[in-house]
Amino acid sequence: MIIIGLDPSLTCTGWGIVAKSGNRLSHIANGQVRTDAKASLPERLVVLDRELSDVIARWQPTDSAVEEVFVNKNPQSTLKLGQARGVCLLALARAGLPISEYATRLVKKAVVGTGGAEKAQVQAMVKVLLPGVVLSGADAADALAVAIAHAHLGTSRQSGHLPG
Repeated sequence: MIIIGLDPSLTCTGWGIVAKSGNRLSHIANGQVRTDAKASLPERLVVLDRELSDVIARWQPTDSAVEEVFVNKNPQSTLKLGQARGVCLLALARAGLPISEYATRLVKKAVVGTGGAEKAQVQAMVKVLLPGVVLSGADAADALAVAIAHAHLGTSRQSGHLPG
């Protein structure tokens, strides 16, 4: 199984791809899609869609996982994040991929062991779980964490053994 994980953002969406074979995980690729803050919202969403579609076409994942939206203090930021997340879901659905969604705390718990883990702890565990990985940035590390969480939790979640 090849899993793509996404950490949606209008500014910088992280993506990470891992292969799962039995209980073994291996890193395939990771990166970030940045959009120009000076461009219009529609232009930024088109860039995000095009870049993610290219990543999906290049790496041919068979499964996908996306981090759920959390509510920011700023409603405008939450709206923009939701729109970027919608583009992520659309790109995955258009490719015919099954999509699982995970809360940030659940991703952190699956990867680090605690839902309150700091970003540095998540990055450190991603490096432990995927030896030799070179991270393209913090958002790519978060996306790899989403893919890793799905690799660990996906079967249990889909069969109803874990709470959503």
